[in-house]
Amino acid sequence: MASTTFPAAYAVPQRSLGQLITLYAKEAKYETLKYARLPIFALSTILFPVMFYVLFGIVMAPAGARRAETATYLLATMACYGVMGVAMFSFGVGIAMERGQGWLQVKRASPMPLPAYFLAKIANALVFATVISLVLLAVGGAFGGVRLGVFTAAKLIGILVAGSIPFSAMGLALGYFAKPNSAPAMVNLVYLPMSFCSGLWIPIFMLPHVLQKVALVLPPYHMSQLALSVIGVNPNPSQAWGHVEALIGVTLLFLGIAAYGYWRDEGASYG
Repeated sequence: MASTTFPAAYAVPQRSLGQLITLYAKEAKYETLKYARLPIFALSTILFPVMFYVLFGIVMAPAGARRAETATYLLATMACYGVMGVAMFSFGVGIAMERGQGWLQVKRASPMPLPAYFLAKIANALVFATVISLVLLAVGGAFGGVRLGVFTAAKLIGILVAGSIPFSAMGLALGYFAKPNSAPAMVNLVYLPMSFCSGLWIPIFMLPHVLQKVALVLPPYHMSQLALSVIGVNPNPSQAWGHVEALIGVTLLFLGIAAYGYWRDEGASYG
């Protein structure tokens, strides 16, 4: 007897707004817990910026009145360095490894909305960026003579946390083109030279003239200038908007590159 087959209907989960919020919140929670329970990630992303800040901003700072000035200046730039690192490693290395392990295919097959995966990684980067900023503020205040008002400190943290978004986009793009084993090296090859050439380790005016020109096209330079303007270094609202526009442009550029990498993977996996 002939049998008739019917194509199976694709079931789209119907969720209320409250269910979606809960789902996104849980994904962000467990993504943050995952990285918090990885000592090599949690310790390195927090301790390295603090270690460099103590070395350059406190131990090697000039004595006298300029000590607090140097510690305050490097607090802003080293916080930018730390925020960059957590964003780029969370996305660049994390996504490259999860692609290699097939975890992205598992996520795609689950009923979880795809944006929840990426928003969870952004939330993780924002949490660690906030922790890094608070730790550096505490160290600077306790040992470097840094004195920032509550409003100024909150504004600085806000700029640093928001400034992690362009570097999350950069890490996302790297994560879609790097192999799992080479991703840490690739991120470091981008992250470390870019930090140095942008004046995050050494004040920009102390770099060679050529590097000062190169810094103008590097995203960390623009974030550091926004952070420095908060603490009173070259505060200029018109220039600040230029730095914001540069960071928005960088974000859109690398999101576009990441989107191309994503659809390339989709085509390779599912035709």
